[in-house]
Amino acid sequence: MKPLFDFLVKLFILSVILWTVILFGPVSGNIQLPAVFLAWILVFVNTIGGYLLFEYAFEKESAVFTRVVFGGVVVRLLILMFAVAVVMIRKMVDIDQFVFSLFAFYCSYVILEILGYQKKNKQKKNAA
Repeated sequence: MKPLFDFLVKLFILSVILWTVILFGPVSGNIQLPAVFLAWILVFVNTIGGYLLFEYAFEKESAVFTRVVFGGVVVRLLILMFAVAVVMIRKMVDIDQFVFSLFAFYCSYVILEILGYQKKNKQKKNAA
């Protein structure tokens, strides 16, 4: 479980860095925290779900791995799109800040997720 722990530590560190910039950055006075927090929580849960699906499918045969990982991407994106649609239709938060934050968090966290995949693959390759 070491790669999972490493991934969670990096996820925590990235979250702390991003929230420090959000709270104490140059434009922190103009930010509506509920919109940013909602975007962050959606992307955070999405990223953890994606990595856990990858961990589950990693040692499986190729067909199962492909189904779980790529099917998981589709399901996660559909759930995320549905959640975004609900937030936007109900106007739960400031839409502009929510969408911008969602995009920024998603780009940051998907890079971390891919790096986690690569590290797990590298560890398996080095062990073989």
